[in-house]
Amino acid sequence: MTYEEFTLEGYGPGGVALLAEISTDNRNRTVSEIRHAFGKNNGNMAEAGAVSWMFHKKGDIVILKSAAKEDDLMTIILDAGGEDLKDDGENWEIITAPSAYETVLEAVKKAGITPTSSSVTMVPQNYIKLEGTQAAQMIRLVEALEDNDDVQNVHANFDIDQKVLEEVLG
Repeated sequence: MTYEEFTLEGYGPGGVALLAEISTDNRNRTVSEIRHAFGKNNGNMAEAGAVSWMFHKKGDIVILKSAAKEDDLMTIILDAGGEDLKDDGENWEIITAPSAYETVLEAVKKAGITPTSSSVTMVPQNYIKLEGTQAAQMIRLVEALEDNDDVQNVHANFDIDQKVLEEVLG
């Protein structure tokens, strides 16, 4: 059986950009299922390239703030070739070029720091804040896409407050 890998792009509620990474043995079936998920959840499929320009491929390493001091962590990641260190509330988020990802991850682990998550992913250039009905619709759309067996990853540029997220999911 031969699998085809491709990306489908679209817009969700509130104009949020979405990228779905697909691996399938039946492109027509999968595209139809994804188009249905978008339509059912107030989204629209887009042409290739319509939203992909809004994302950059980056290494993303997340560390609990309690695991490292900012100055120490900054020194480690800059020496290893990392690009940025962001304060994400309870976590530190390290951003790297894809080519530097493994080197930075290794340097962090060598310093005795265990990441809570790490991957090379598509990072949006900016985020769109969603609340209320649009937040609920977006969560349903992302869940519908992720429930499809052929969808490997879903990337989006929405920002939903943790409280709103818990209300929608709870």
